[in-house]
Amino acid sequence: MKPTRRTVIGGALAVAAASTVTLPALASSRLSNLAHLDFLRASVTPPAAPGHTTFGSGPVGVLWTYADRQADGSYKRIGGGTYDAATNTYGQGAYNADDIARAAVVYLRHWKQFHSDASLETARGLLRSLTFLQSPNGNVVLWMQPDGTLNPSADPVELPDPSDSGPSYWLARTVWALGEGYAVFRTTDRGFARFLRDRLELAIAALERQVLVRYGQYNVVDGRRLPAWLIVNGADATSEAVLGLSAYVEAGGSASARRALTRFAEGIAAMAAGSTREWPFRALMPWGESISDWHAWGAQMPSALAVAAQALDAPELRAAAMGDTAGFTPLLMTAGGPDNGWLPTPIDRTQIAYGVDARLQGLLSVGLKQVAAFVAAWYFGANRAGQPMYDATTGRTYDGISGDGTINRNSGAESSIHGQLSMLALDAHPDVARLTGTPSYDGLQIVEAESGTGGQVVTPPSAWTGESQWSNGSYLSLDGTATWTVPASSQQRLVLPVVNLVDTPTPARTTWTSGVRTLGTLTHVCGPQGISAAPGALLPLTLANPLPAGATTVTAKAQGTAQLDALLLLPTVSSLRIGDAVLLASVDTHARVMSVPGKRSYTYDASGRLVARGNASRALVVPGGFTVVLG
Repeated sequence: MKPTRRTVIGGALAVAAASTVTLPALASSRLSNLAHLDFLRASVTPPAAPGHTTFGSGPVGVLWTYADRQADGSYKRIGGGTYDAATNTYGQGAYNADDIARAAVVYLRHWKQFHSDASLETARGLLRSLTFLQSPNGNVVLWMQPDGTLNPSADPVELPDPSDSGPSYWLARTVWALGEGYAVFRTTDRGFARFLRDRLELAIAALERQVLVRYGQYNVVDGRRLPAWLIVNGADATSEAVLGLSAYVEAGGSASARRALTRFAEGIAAMAAGSTREWPFRALMPWGESISDWHAWGAQMPSALAVAAQALDAPELRAAAMGDTAGFTPLLMTAGGPDNGWLPTPIDRTQIAYGVDARLQGLLSVGLKQVAAFVAAWYFGANRAGQPMYDATTGRTYDGISGDGTINRNSGAESSIHGQLSMLALDAHPDVARLTGTPSYDGLQIVEAESGTGGQVVTPPSAWTGESQWSNGSYLSLDGTATWTVPASSQQRLVLPVVNLVDTPTPARTTWTSGVRTLGTLTHVCGPQGISAAPGALLPLTLANPLPAGATTVTAKAQGTAQLDALLLLPTVSSLRIGDAVLLASVDTHARVMSVPGKRSYTYDASGRLVARGNASRALVVPGGFTVVLG
C-alpha cells in the first residue's frame, strides 16, 4: 500500500536556513500558475484499439508523467519505466490515467474560478484521452505510450494487471474527473456532457459490480471490523471517487450515483479511529487492510466526506471529517509538519505535495482556515528544508522533501497537479493567512525502544511487516525490565509505547513506571488476524497516567516476552510556531490558559467549533481542541 511512483530521493541538497519568500502582496494576486502543467501537456492521436473510443475525432490531450531537472535548470519530460530508444517506448508508458484525470480536475477548477476558455479546452482534451483509456467494462487502462498506444500490462507491474481488469486508483480518479467534468460541461457543451455522463455511469456500474456488491460486509483486521466495500480496500482511493460522485450528484446525477456516493461515504466514515488521547487521534485511516498505517498521500477522506455531506444533506459525514481535521491534523503539524507516514510511528518523514494538498483541502472543506494557513505555509518555505516548494512565477511544485531536508527539485505531474489544486484553493480563499518563516515544533517525540537498558535487540529480515513498519528496522524483545532515559519537558506528557500485539490466549503484559509513579499496564493482545498481511498488530497504546513534568526516565517490566518498537511522548499541549503565528493542540483532560507571544487567540473545541477569542497573553486551550495565536 506504499506509493510506487512517488519518490523524493536524489534531489539537490537543501540549505538549512530559511530563505526569504516573496508572495503576492495583495490577496487578489493569483498564486495559481498553469505554466509548468502546460509544459507537461502534449497531444497525440492514439492508434485504434479494440473497444476504446472517445468523443469526436482528432488528437487528444495527454500529460507527461515526470519532469526531471537538468543541470542548466531546465526540465525534461519523461515517462515511467525503462526507456527503449529503438521503439520509443517505456516499460510503463509516457502518459497515465492517474495524472490525466487529476490534471483535468485542475483545468476544470481553473475555468470555474477564472473563466479561462483555454483551461476549458484543455480540460476537454484531457477528458477525451481519459475516456479513450476506459475499457468497455468500465475499468481503465493506466498507461499510454508516446504515440498513444495503450499498455495494459506495464513493467514494473502495478496491480491490477492488466490495469483494466479490476477496480483501481485510476478508476477512482477517472470517476473524480468525469464527475467534475460533467458538472462543468452540462452548462457549456451539453453534447459533451452527455458523453461524460454515459462514461461516468459506465464507471459507476463497474464499481457496483466489483466493489459495492460487498456493501454491508466487513473484513476482520487484527480484531477490528473494517468496511469491505472500499475501492481497492482503500479509503484513500474511495475518497477520490467520492469527490467526483459528489459533484455529479449535486449537478443532478442519477439514482445509482447517489446510492454509490452514500455507500462509499459511509465506508470512509467507518475508517475513523482513535480518540482525542488515543492513536491515531480521530484520523480517518486510509487502508482497509491495516489498523497501523496512516499515510498522507491520497488521504482526501475529510474533504470527500465534507462535500458528500453537502451533496447528500448528511451532517454526520461532516462530523467524521471534522474529527480528522480538528483532531488529528493539528497533532500531525505540531509533530513535524505534513509527514508522509505514521506506520504507526512517524517514521516516513518524507513530505510531498500529494499529502500536503490533501491536508489543506480537508481543512478548507470544513472551514478551518486558520489551521489551513499552517499547512499552506509548507509551500512557501515553512518546512524541514527551509525553502519554498512552490514557485508562483513558474507554476512548479518540487517533488518533495526527504526526512533529512533534502529537496527533490524534479517537478513531475503529480506534484504539479496537487500544487496547483492547493494554489487554486488558496486563490479561492484569499482570507487564509500567508505564513512564512522557519517552523519550530514542540510535539510528538520518538524514543526508540532499542535505546533502553535491558532486553534484547532483534532485527527482522525486513522493517516492513506487510501492514506496518518497525521504526528503526528493529525492536526490543523484553522478558524482564528495561529503562529509558527520555528528554525532559516542562509539562506532562502522554506515554504511548508502540508494542506488537498478538492474538494469543496468553499475551505478554508490561507495567510502566517513572520513578515511584505508576504510568499504567498494557496487555499485548489483539483479535484475529483476518485479512491483515501479518499476524499481530504494531500499535501505540496510551498509558493511563501521564509522565510528570521534569521526569527523565521510563521503566517497563514484562510478564512474558513483549516486543517493543518505540515510546511516543506527546505533550499535553503541543505547539507549532511559524513567524508570529502559533498553533496549539491539546490532549489534556482539563482546560489550560497559556501565555503565548502574539495579539489575538482563537480557541476551538474538539469538534472544530470556535468557543473563545481572547488576548494571546491568556490563550485558552480546551481538552481535545486547538488554539491559534496570531501576532
